Amino acid sequence: MITPEQLAKSGSEDGEQLALMQWCALNLSTYPDLKWLHHSPNGGFRNKSEGARLKAMGVKPGFHDLILLVKHGGYTGLSIEMKSLKMKDKKDGGARDEQTMWAEHLTGQGFYVKLCHGWLEAKSCLEWYLKLDRG
Repeated sequence: MITPEQLAKSGSEDGEQLALMQWCALNLSTYPDLKWLHHSPNGGFRNKSEGARLKAMGVKPGFHDLILLVKHGGYTGLSIEMKSLKMKDKKDGGARDEQTMWAEHLTGQGFYVKLCHGWLEAKSCLEWYLKLDRG
């Protein structure tokens, strides 16, 4: 079986997210609420017609990479915007304006929102969140 560390080896944002999701799959018995962690494939490169079709279907720019729709610690849910480790020193941690807009909106709706650089930071965030009281 491929490990999260192997998946993250590329250093890309995709690799980091794949590593996190592999870790989640391996830890479902410890953290059953991970089954509600969802990724919306908003990013990536698409041709114009596919991009227009997705936009018409409701895809919004800047929507965060991962959303956990489970209440913990008085929060409505958890939203994670993933970035590669190399983005850490960039302005705003590499977050685009649209991603910051979503972060502000989701925070206002009671979500815990976190910009995570690399899968290990996202893993720590998930573990912290899932250990909060439920509800």
